[in-house]
Amino acid sequence: MKSSDEIETTENKVVKKVVIYTVMVALVFISAMMVVLQVFEYRHDYRELSSYMRERDDLNAEWGRLLIEQQTFGATAQIGTRAVTQLRMFSPPAAETVVISLPMTSEQNK
Repeated sequence: MKSSDEIETTENKVVKKVVIYTVMVALVFISAMMVVLQVFEYRHDYRELSSYMRERDDLNAEWGRLLIEQQTFGATAQIGTRAVTQLRMFSPPAAETVVISLPMTSEQNK
């Protein structure tokens, strides 16, 4: 037969094992929950980053269109300047302007 001291030490060992296993299971569970939380945050941040990158691409495209528009307006003034200086072109005065109107056909009257 086992003495009471042996039974207590055996029970203490069993209790210690149960406590250790419980703590280990709790730590594994907490670790798993932290992994899930980190994956969720990563996916959320990645979606946000993707939307910012799309917005950046849209803004870059708009910036390119604005640069082309600016160059077009700059070229218009340059063309006007060259027409006056190199080709000696000018706008005629109002007295020399003639307006020609075309006769209307029956189809245009409708």
